[in-house]
Amino acid sequence: MNVRHVLVLPDRDAAEEVAQEAVDRFGLPEEPQLVRDALAGEDDAEDAQWLVVVEDPRERLDATALDDLAAEYEGWLEAP
Repeated sequence: MNVRHVLVLPDRDAAEEVAQEAVDRFGLPEEPQLVRDALAGEDDAEDAQWLVVVEDPRERLDATALDDLAAEYEGWLEAP
């Protein structure tokens, strides 16, 4: 089973920092994918959240630790 954890961040800079920190902190084999997620009904680029998608094929990552990491950057771990 391939589990994906999705961390939601307020901006691109925070998402890039979280992606790099996740690699360093959790020893990920590759950097997580960054995805821009425009809020429903919003056309303004400033109203976009950024998602950090962390692949966890062995289901070894602690969801609480991921949520704590995202919270350090004013984000959160999306519930599955």
